This record gives sequence, C-alpha cells and structure tokens, in this order.
Amino acid sequence: MLIRKPGKPVLQENHKNGVLYFTFPQLGAQTGFVHGFSSRVGGVSRNEFAQMNLSFTRGDDPDCVRENYRRIAAAIGFDDEKLVCSDQTHTNHVRKVTREDCGKGYLRPRDYTDVDGLVTNEPGVVLATFYADCVPLYFIDPEHRAVGLSHSGWKGTVSDIAGVTVRAMREHYGSRPEALLAAIGPSICQTCYEVSEDVIEQVRASYEEELWQALFYKKENGRYQLNLWEACRQNLLRAGLRPEHIEVTDVCTCCNPDVLFSHRASHGKRGNLAAFLGVCA
Repeated sequence: MLIRKPGKPVLQENHKNGVLYFTFPQLGAQTGFVHGFSSRVGGVSRNEFAQMNLSFTRGDDPDCVRENYRRIAAAIGFDDEKLVCSDQTHTNHVRKVTREDCGKGYLRPRDYTDVDGLVTNEPGVVLATFYADCVPLYFIDPEHRAVGLSHSGWKGTVSDIAGVTVRAMREHYGSRPEALLAAIGPSICQTCYEVSEDVIEQVRASYEEELWQALFYKKENGRYQLNLWEACRQNLLRAGLRPEHIEVTDVCTCCNPDVLFSHRASHGKRGNLAAFLGVCA
C-alpha cells in the first residue's frame, strides 16, 4: 500500500505487464508527450537492487539493468534506444540534446559531464534523470512541443536548476514560462528530510525571509527539517510559471521504501529510480 500525504491524491499509479510506474494528471492530459516515473516494482534485479534498478553504477548486474530498462520503456510506451541520460553531480547545468545523443548513458558512453538537466524538442528523444530521494522536475511546453527534465537535490534547489531549465527552454525553443506545465516528482518529504545548519544557511541565502517558515523548521536537536517540494515550487513561481500549472507530488520516497528507492531509508544500499519525459515521434 502506497503511503500518500493528506489531501487530494496527485500522483497516478499505472500497472502494465507487472510494472508499476507513476504519472501526473496534468502532464498526462497533454497529447504528443510521454512521461513517467519508475518504481521498484516489475524488474529483475535482486537484493538491495530489487527489483527495478535503473543504475549501472551501483554494483548491479548490467544485464539485469538493461532488462529493467526494456521493461519500464515498454510499460510507459517509448523506445529505450532513444534514451538520453543525465550525468548528475548536483549542479545546475542544463544541456540541450538532439537525436544524435540517443543512447548516451544507456547504450553508449556520454560525451558530457556534470549535467543535471536536459531539454529537447526533437520527436522520439526521451530524457532520463535518476533518483533515490532528490526531486525530479518535469517541464512541458505544449505551444512549442518541447520538454525539460531536471534533477534537483538540495544543492540544485538552492542554485535554482528549475529556473535554469526554464531559461534554457526559452532560449532554445522560445518557451514562455507562463505557458509551461511543470511537475515536482516523487522525492523525500519535509518530515523525512533532516539537514544540518550549513544547508539551512544556504537556503536562507537563496530565499526571502518571509518564505523561511514554509521551507524549514528547527528541532530541539539543533537540526532542521527542509521542505524541498516547496522550495522547488517557489523556484518555479520565480521563473514565471503559473501556480495552477504546477503539480506537486503527494508521495515521498523515504516514506515508501518498499515501492521506491530511498537513499535515507536504505542507508545508501539501494538502486536508482528514473524520471522519463519526451516528445512523441
């Protein structure tokens, strides 16, 4: 049973051929795009990687990882050979990709590094970014048929990868921020996300004081609980998105370690989830 935050359900559960993946209603209502977020359910990996691990770098059998990709691609409905994968190092670097990049990070090596965000407008290309508590950010431009997908941990959040992604889409595709649709995907919730004073110092430096109460609170042990979901939402609003165009997950990775990989819940013994987004061919 998936544990959800109180309120109206947001994230949609999808089951196909034994694979569980998630979608957002507003994004899914847009014709000509494909998107999804993986779960642990429906893959072939074992032990701490069970079942749907999508990382080649954590010690799993590569043949199992490739089979997992084939299964999640078939379930969501895209060609796994058209994937372009990020090279995440908690930066705010965003890269424009084309069909010439297909397979990078999956079927062949990447020729780029330190890329936490990807944008494209090329039909058939599917962007992929990776998670085990950090925040997936999805962007769809229905006017110009372009997409963006970015990985936002706390470092990416305070350095505003959301805003950088919006500016990249505007620069490359003419996207208007007010027309963009965005989603904040499954990731660690405020209740589960304890951080130290040095992290909060950077949050304070990045957000107006009137927002601090919504973003974090201090506990008796001197540490803090940080709300990455709200911080990312504020970044999207700052970038010019309309509040009604932003969907926020109601599912926390750390609250659901049997269904979703969580670095915190597993103490680092885990595989990776993935976010997928593309323009249909």
